Amino acid sequence: MLNNQKTEQKQAECTEDAIIIENISKHFGKIKALDGVSLKVEEGIVFALLGPNGSGKTTLIRILTTLLIPDGGTASVGGFDVRKQAQSIRPIIGLAGQYPAVDEDLTGRENLEMIGQLYHLGNQKSHTRAGELLETFELAEAGNRRVKTYSGGMRRRLDLAATLVAEPSILFLDEPTTGLDPRSRFGLWDVISKLKKDCHTVFLTTQYLEEADRLADKISIMESGKIIRTGTPQELKGCCGGETRVKLKLVDPGKTKQAVSLLRELGGDQIYSVEETGDISLPSVGGMTILSDVVRRLDAGGIQMAELGLTQPTLDDVFLAITGHAAEAETT
Repeated sequence: MLNNQKTEQKQAECTEDAIIIENISKHFGKIKALDGVSLKVEEGIVFALLGPNGSGKTTLIRILTTLLIPDGGTASVGGFDVRKQAQSIRPIIGLAGQYPAVDEDLTGRENLEMIGQLYHLGNQKSHTRAGELLETFELAEAGNRRVKTYSGGMRRRLDLAATLVAEPSILFLDEPTTGLDPRSRFGLWDVISKLKKDCHTVFLTTQYLEEADRLADKISIMESGKIIRTGTPQELKGCCGGETRVKLKLVDPGKTKQAVSLLRELGGDQIYSVEETGDISLPSVGGMTILSDVVRRLDAGGIQMAELGLTQPTLDDVFLAITGHAAEAETT
């Protein structure tokens, strides 16, 4: 009971903005990587910046972690200005990039203890902290093995553990599950979910819609260097209309436009499609009866379906509704 009270009190204290971004811009030659980005991230939440490759997510992370200087606008992390107070920001943040940054020739424990020494924690504190993190990330049994023997998922967990050695209050995770198998990805999701319980603010970038939906308290969708929508997962799904949606996939994606035309009367302006894959989504007005209407209309047009069913709205629907294309359709 006492622990629950402490946790609730801790979370109640996490009410201010950990990150404030106002009209940030960044150019690389003629390429406009960030175009007037503004957003706020509250303390103690998992915030996801969702967007396809090349949308500007990593550029924004590098600015917030003082690795890049913006061309325009202002940003603060933990109350410190990224331009003028970079030295004050670095001790309070942790950063895990897209690829693990650990020494393969050292053991897991040695990696963590070395980082503790770099943060001037001292021998005893570094040793204790390494042991705690190895337990937390389920690496205790492998702690004395060289990292070169670790699987991809184990290296990723060790890399995340390394960002927590100095107990930073704000974590930046740039596509932390890229390249992981499903089992390792799910395991890392559990770890990230637990971080906010200690009032850690987690700023996560991802191109995985499911990942943002599973982890984030708040999501911003980014495309072509701009924030195009922000809200909770449920708020974003609300833009798709209806509590459930009809999802179908055509046998021949080449008939997607024809199918959309036939179903327009049922879906109105809330019908979305991906011509490359033959996927179509529309509101389930009328419940189950709409399925027979869909089948009848497509049969009349000589269009075959590979899949048909009712599902809850997903962030895939949101991305389609807002951008007009699937999240993975855009490339760097």
